[in-house]
Amino acid sequence: QVQLVESGGGLVQPGGSLRLSCAASGSIVRINAMGWYRQALGERRELVATIISGGPTEYADSVKGRFTISGAENTVILQMNNLKPEDTAVYYCNAAIRRYGTTNYRTYWGQGTQVTVSS
Repeated sequence: QVQLVESGGGLVQPGGSLRLSCAASGSIVRINAMGWYRQALGERRELVATIISGGPTEYADSVKGRFTISGAENTVILQMNNLKPEDTAVYYCNAAIRRYGTTNYRTYWGQGTQVTVSS
């Protein structure tokens, strides 16, 4: 089995920073990509940032220049700076993983971590 475990959410004031971490574990052969999505109350889940094995990254326009995604081994980090109230959401880790005994990649999700930006 594969698990994605997130940590680092919480309450922060506007302009503050948070660092989210996600670690993948289990019978993993290779991770092709990892990323972060978020879902605000009453809204659809949306892409925040992704990183492809080897380094290419992609960001939502709303977070460019404020958020940075990085990855190492089976871990992905999202550094969030200059947070705004509109960044409030549940943040979900996502990964495309190939397991032992399989030939294809499958998408896995973490359980989500709440980020609240409020004064």
